[in-house]
Formats: sequence, C-alpha cells, structure tokens
Amino acid sequence: MMMRHMRTTVRLDPGLLEKAKHAAAQRGETLTSLLERGLRLALARGDGPSRRRRVRVPVSRAAGGTLPGVDLNDSAALLEVMGEPV
Repeated sequence: MMMRHMRTTVRLDPGLLEKAKHAAAQRGETLTSLLERGLRLALARGDGPSRRRRVRVPVSRAAGGTLPGVDLNDSAALLEVMGEPV
C-alpha cells in the first residue's frame, strides 16, 4: 500500500514546539513522526472536550455580613476570631 504524505502549516505555541522538538530528538525520531503519533493517540482515544454539568452554588439569604473588625484578607486575624491557634 502506497502512503501519500501531504504538507500543511500548523501554528503551535513556541514553547510547545520547542518541547516537541526536544522530545523527538531524545527519542531519536523526527518531529513529524512525533506529531503523527500524538495525533493518532488523541484521535484513537476519541474523548474530546467533556461537557461539564453546571453547578448551582447555594446562596445564603441571611442578612448581615462579617462581624465588626473581621478582615477576610487577614488569615491570622480570622483564625484568631474563630478561636483557632495561629
């Protein structure tokens, strides 16, 4: 069976391309063969982007907020207010 090869242009992240070139050299193969093998593996797996279920976060309807003097950006002070050892 005769294999036909085609040329194409692909835009890759420069960092990813450098990693791929390095990996191909380490394995003693061409960049083309590494890319072909990777594409075959990805296509054989067949699981594309999964649809995630939407998560509904419960919302408190209680009035109020934090206690006076509580700074949610100061974790040490927050632990102190909660009675936790710092």
